Amino acid sequence: MISELSKRILTSFVLSCISLFCIFKGSYLFIIFIFFIFCISLFEWINLCKNKILLVFGLIFLIFSIVSSVIMRFESFSFFLFVILVSIFSDIGGYIFGKIFKGPKLTRISPNKTYSGVFGSYCLSICVVMIYIFFIDNLFLSNLNINFQEVLLITFIISTINQFGDLLISFFKRLNNLKHTGKILPGHGGLLDRIDGMIFAIPFSYLIHLLFL
Repeated sequence: MISELSKRILTSFVLSCISLFCIFKGSYLFIIFIFFIFCISLFEWINLCKNKILLVFGLIFLIFSIVSSVIMRFESFSFFLFVILVSIFSDIGGYIFGKIFKGPKLTRISPNKTYSGVFGSYCLSICVVMIYIFFIDNLFLSNLNINFQEVLLITFIISTINQFGDLLISFFKRLNNLKHTGKILPGHGGLLDRIDGMIFAIPFSYLIHLLFL
């Protein structure tokens, strides 16, 4: 019998590989992939949210997030990849540090969230960003015309928004007495359970890119 942790790790690995492949490949494959994510996320949101006003607001925001993803991917690939990496490793850092160090709970909205998890989210996302800009994309800073300190600030903001999105979806799940938004991903639950932070991080990152970079 495969444990829930093993399922979670395997699912994350497969989903990350598929996502990065589509992101790097671009073209119509990326658009189809994003549309597929939109459809599943919308279906889960409809099942999760019973308030019609919030349902419509969530739909509009989800569309904005998806459109922002497509625009950023084709206008600034390196920045988009940067945002995706920060979001992914913010989640991973929060999960790992929370499991290992545990400690005081962050909020009653999501009992599994801890202060150590928050620290882990910032720590791991910053470490990955340093690897990205110094070993993978050496032109990242010059292309965006920003310095390293500004990158750290943007990383901190994206990670914070990512964690906020996670908590907000957890709040809606708690209102409806649900543990997961769906069952499509073994070890995770629904797709929204996995990308809840990204849905918020991507559009806000797009605004940062549009206004300041």
